[in-house]
Amino acid sequence: MNGNILIVDDEKEIADLIEVYLKNDGYEVYKYYNGMDALECIATTKLDMAILDVMLPDINGFDICKQIRKKHFYPVIMLTAKVEDMDKIMGLTIGADDYITKPFNPLEVVARVKTQLRRYVRYNHQEEIDLDEMNSKEETKEYDIKGLLINKDTHQCTLYGKELSLTPIEFSILWYLCDQRGKVVSSEELFEAVWGEKYLDNNNTVMAHIGRLREKLNEPAKKPKFIKTVWGVGYRVEL
Repeated sequence: MNGNILIVDDEKEIADLIEVYLKNDGYEVYKYYNGMDALECIATTKLDMAILDVMLPDINGFDICKQIRKKHFYPVIMLTAKVEDMDKIMGLTIGADDYITKPFNPLEVVARVKTQLRRYVRYNHQEEIDLDEMNSKEETKEYDIKGLLINKDTHQCTLYGKELSLTPIEFSILWYLCDQRGKVVSSEELFEAVWGEKYLDNNNTVMAHIGRLREKLNEPAKKPKFIKTVWGVGYRVEL
């Protein structure tokens, strides 16, 4: 099997359709039509990903995502019938990795699943070292910036000695900014470096994740210490 995937959607036709396509690709699927059953599964089952509908009859998908993020870092994809940017930003801010708007092509869902799982595996299994790293003679593995310590090998990040719970995406964003410390990194560059996909205009994904990172770093909104915003240009971690 390629992995254990949770699907939660009260529209049975949609849940059943996604299940068929994922099973055809070799995934083990845990399918539920309500939030309470899904939470029980999350508590008792080793999962590699969750696909959550936002609107459920008992508990909304955002709340389920919050519960997942208390203990788990595996990818979460949100399904939403709404197209408002605030709904997308909300999902990304609370720890979701991606969102898909209904109606959708099930093949797109499978493609997004594969992308997220590849990224999750890459950032959580250090034995999979890419060729660029192997060929790098003096690659920096750790940065200590003003009390923020981040280590690429252990994938640990501490702030003033206290460990931060970062998702793989959040860690990758922070590492990239630290690796480019002193330089201004545009949202486009950051998105394409971390997500490995083409950046599209009006993409709020980076902004939402930066906001989440700042919360975890206890950054003041107006004068952040670590991740600075250069308006109209991008973001910078200062030396």
